[in-house]
Amino acid sequence: MQFKRLVALAGIALVLFNCKNEDSAIDNKKDIAEIVVEEKVLEFGFNLNDYVVKRDTIRKGDSFGEILGRNKIGYPKIFEIAEKAKDTFDITRRLIPGKPYTLLCSKDSLEIPSTFIYQPNIEDYVVINFKDSIEAYTSKKPITYVEKTATGVIENNISETLEQKGISQVLAYKMADDIYAWTIDFRRLQKGDRFKVIYTDKYISDSIYAGVHDVKAAYFEHNGDSLYAFEFVTDSIKGIKDYFNEKAKNLRRAFLKMPVKFGRLSSRYNLKRRIAYYGNRVRPHKGTDFAAPVGTPIMATANGTVIESTRRGGNGKYVKIRHNDTYTTQYLHMSRQTVKKGEFVKQGDVIGLVGMTGNTGGPHVCYRFWKNGRQVDPFKQKLPEAKPISDSLKIRFLEHIKPIKQQLDNIFFLEAEPKKVETTITVDPIL
Repeated sequence: MQFKRLVALAGIALVLFNCKNEDSAIDNKKDIAEIVVEEKVLEFGFNLNDYVVKRDTIRKGDSFGEILGRNKIGYPKIFEIAEKAKDTFDITRRLIPGKPYTLLCSKDSLEIPSTFIYQPNIEDYVVINFKDSIEAYTSKKPITYVEKTATGVIENNISETLEQKGISQVLAYKMADDIYAWTIDFRRLQKGDRFKVIYTDKYISDSIYAGVHDVKAAYFEHNGDSLYAFEFVTDSIKGIKDYFNEKAKNLRRAFLKMPVKFGRLSSRYNLKRRIAYYGNRVRPHKGTDFAAPVGTPIMATANGTVIESTRRGGNGKYVKIRHNDTYTTQYLHMSRQTVKKGEFVKQGDVIGLVGMTGNTGGPHVCYRFWKNGRQVDPFKQKLPEAKPISDSLKIRFLEHIKPIKQQLDNIFFLEAEPKKVETTITVDPIL
């Protein structure tokens, strides 16, 4: 009997020991769970778990001082922060209503801010850190580029074809304006025309779609012609790139047809025109007017150097560009200029915005064109083709496009159903 009691007691002890071990295991699991919860949440280079995070947007009338003042920072400290940060980013003047900002605050009852982060756009951000010493710097969120391919067969227009496939309309604009502007009239595409394209989409922090970044190559069948286009950098210092066909012929002309993408020709060059603004008297009109809403981007029609960016008399705010010894262009009545004298601009760069400054009866850009020092009608000029590729670059180009052309040729048209895009993720090498 004694032996049986000892065995029973031993069994109870074993059960209790196992239960204790199970309780310990549960406690360990809780610890593990807590560790998982405390995993770092990184944004803007900070572990957000270390702070109380407050997010808001700039309100109309907000200033840097008012935002920090609402969050328990005294004005002597605010002044000191603004003074030390202004060489990096003048936070007192450049806050735009509607743009987001983030405050990183202490994890206590006071929740005093130690860092202010402002986002002027989805890619860039400004950090002003005043936890210990004051430092200010600008940075960018991680950028990811995703290479994709698409095909399409035209039923009505290219925009409708891309929309049916869920592809950004920006791709249509790039093909129409950047690549085939001088070889295909996209207003006169025919049913049955078809295309293949290799392009790159841009994402911020892997998840925020930032639009079509660029087009690597394209192929278009139109009017019985097979039109290849390959992107190639011709001047890495100035960042100039063009599109060439498979024989290295440049697809663009030296000048764009018009300085605005979405505008209408409202008045042509006319030396005998009567102008209502001047009482219908005959006054030479040496410009070509393109009507567009205020704020419409105005583009440089060709590569060149800005020789004037100022405001003068009836011209209002304007920009003048020298393209070479032969050609100069001018863009009048801007609401504001976005370039300065001495800057080099590329064809298609935005140089200002449509406005109504100077003598004008409505919002438009007056486009003036000089050839050999004399103002002429750009529509009556035989404009030069873009500068041909050099012999040394041509060899490099032909080698460069071999694998790309093979990739393009191996994309098959799917007329019955949308083509599924193939993706390859590449991270921005700068970061």
